[in-house]
Amino acid sequence: MTVAVITHSHCHLHDNGSPYHPECAERLDAINNRMIMSGVDWISRHYDSHCAEREHLVRVHDAEYVDRVFASVPTEGFAMLDGDTGLNPHSLDAALHAAGAAIMAVDLVMAGSHKHTFCAIRPPGHHAGRSQAAGFCIFNNVAVGAAHAMEVYGIERVVIIDFDVHHGDGTEEIFSGNDKVMFCSSFQHPFYPYTGADTNVPNIFNLPLPAGTGGAAWREAIETHWLPAMRDFKPELVMISAGFDSHLEDDMGNFNLVERDYIWITKELCQIAKEFAGGRLVSCLEGGYELSPLGRSVTAHIKELAEFH
Repeated sequence: MTVAVITHSHCHLHDNGSPYHPECAERLDAINNRMIMSGVDWISRHYDSHCAEREHLVRVHDAEYVDRVFASVPTEGFAMLDGDTGLNPHSLDAALHAAGAAIMAVDLVMAGSHKHTFCAIRPPGHHAGRSQAAGFCIFNNVAVGAAHAMEVYGIERVVIIDFDVHHGDGTEEIFSGNDKVMFCSSFQHPFYPYTGADTNVPNIFNLPLPAGTGGAAWREAIETHWLPAMRDFKPELVMISAGFDSHLEDDMGNFNLVERDYIWITKELCQIAKEFAGGRLVSCLEGGYELSPLGRSVTAHIKELAEFH
């Protein structure tokens, strides 16, 4: 089985305004190069994403915020949406293609063209809330995709799993209290964005874990708190905010996961999708800033998506 890998060249053109910014175009190059070197490229089918439209964005973002982003794009140089999320003249195009990739991924799995899809996109999305950019994120890509699935295809139960080292605060804000969405976020605590540890909402399943957490403790927490709840929820679509900055070698955080941990969670989520969602699974790139472990981890993730039966 081939996995669909969705990206767009415009995602390379977004720049946050500093040559040392960790959220850089080289992240996508590292993924692509590793896929080619490992042979995973041969079991993937590549798609260029379409642009998301305003109607897609306002399902999860305030219209005023969407308009503000459009109006903030500079004709030259840089503009800042928040302290660490910048715009250059190409950033809106990149952000629209990133959100559009999540929409296309949903369309592909709903049409049965592919069971599993991966969106190799930037800017990431899980810190973007209803009315603000944050943490390198402009539009919330996975939220846009989930809303598209519910609006267009009548999906009644979506599970979103976020295994980035940072809490997916934007996704939580957007779907908090929405009984059609089960949101699961594992993250280092206390740590940026300093949210999620005290959430007490029925559809939110957060796993705040201490610095130094390794694969064994992380897996045990997921097996205890997420997998049974997901089976009770019976999702019709599985979506992943796939952040790889929980890796041992990534100094953006202080978790100690390695490639075999990402293979394990990928296999578990593919199994959930197989049991309840007709295999339908959409994965969207979030964090991961050390280039070598990012390339290795994403490649391991995609390989498992392609090989799972």
